[in-house]
Amino acid sequence: MYEALAPGKRLRSPSGTVYQVGRFLGAGSQGEVYRVGAGGAEYAVKWYVPGFATPEQRAAIETLVRAGSPSPAFLWPIELVEADGVPGFGYVMPLRDPAVASIVDLMKARVAPTFRSLVTACLELVEAFRRLHAAGLCYKDISFGNVFFDPATGRVEIVDTDNVTVDGATRRVTVNGTPRFMAPEIVRNEAGPSANTDLFSLAVLLFYMLTISHPLEGRLESAIHAFDAPAMRRIYGEAPVFIFDPADASNRPDPAVHANAERYWNLYPPFLRDLFVRSFTVGLRDPRHGRVREGEWRAALLRLRDAIHYCRSCGAENFADARKTCWNCGTDLRLPPRIVFGERSVMLNHDTVLARHHLDGVSWDFDTVVARVARNPADPSRWGLANRTGGAWIAVRPDGTRTAVGPGQTVALAPGLVIDFGVARGEIAV
Repeated sequence: MYEALAPGKRLRSPSGTVYQVGRFLGAGSQGEVYRVGAGGAEYAVKWYVPGFATPEQRAAIETLVRAGSPSPAFLWPIELVEADGVPGFGYVMPLRDPAVASIVDLMKARVAPTFRSLVTACLELVEAFRRLHAAGLCYKDISFGNVFFDPATGRVEIVDTDNVTVDGATRRVTVNGTPRFMAPEIVRNEAGPSANTDLFSLAVLLFYMLTISHPLEGRLESAIHAFDAPAMRRIYGEAPVFIFDPADASNRPDPAVHANAERYWNLYPPFLRDLFVRSFTVGLRDPRHGRVREGEWRAALLRLRDAIHYCRSCGAENFADARKTCWNCGTDLRLPPRIVFGERSVMLNHDTVLARHHLDGVSWDFDTVVARVARNPADPSRWGLANRTGGAWIAVRPDGTRTAVGPGQTVALAPGLVIDFGVARGEIAV
């Protein structure tokens, strides 16, 4: 362990802010991370070890600082710092929230998020990388070592942003990615990292998160006794086969080794599974045109989250249109009412919250609550939708009766009821 910065060391920055070094947090191949303080606030500093504190790396960090973070999910460089008497430099970034867990924690069952939190984490990841790519940038190393999430809420934090580069830049590549996540064309040395190879790595990460499995590790992988570099090159680069490829069953999951794959794959509706099939069949053969874009993932994952409903026997989360029996207890599933907005629908569970995005479909605003499912206090068997906006809705019953639903008021859920929210109309269906 190098530990270049002693506790109490003062770090200078271009803004004039002086950061004081606190506790050593950890180290990687490129540098060390420390907790630092300035002006009563706490941050983290990544200090590059000798060999990585190059003029090229310094210029790259300056570029990222000027560009600014494309999403709050990234722990993005704030500014460069130097220390008297210590060669090299580092950069300041937000401090990681202690509430977040790593994807490795998820893989090893050290955390047990709900499906809602897990799907929310996937949504936030997709949106963060959509914004990164829209800004003309490439992450290069999407993997479960660089992503953290809050198991309670699904909020994500993405680290190691100092390797982000302009997509298509000719700068010398120091990071190609992480084994098992790199696109096949990178494994074969036919291409370098790009926004398009990021899409492959993102699909692998989503598959890992939702199935606790790797999409290319099935019987072909488990049959290899010495999983050395040539074997990895074959499995992940030269002859990759999706474990659920509908046209090639040669790499199906081995039940003795890959039990999670079969267990989780069948929990999800076809519309989500189809995107994974495309990612790891056409997307393997045709990287340029076959990969699933962030917008498609975003739409499918939002649909997936809105499809969650609870088993009335054991309370387990299930997904509409995926199974007829509960995956946990085997009880026949009965769907709750749902509200339909054109081609989009939301299961109305006891805890369902409708946000602005559910109404307009474009704002991506899930913080502005417009409605909540509520129980009738006089009759607990009856449920309604409570208005949490500042304006009135119009509820239209099947017989044509129209009723105003003011702020704070609740309209009873009934099949065929149409609610005019002002910006959208939704119909209750069973």
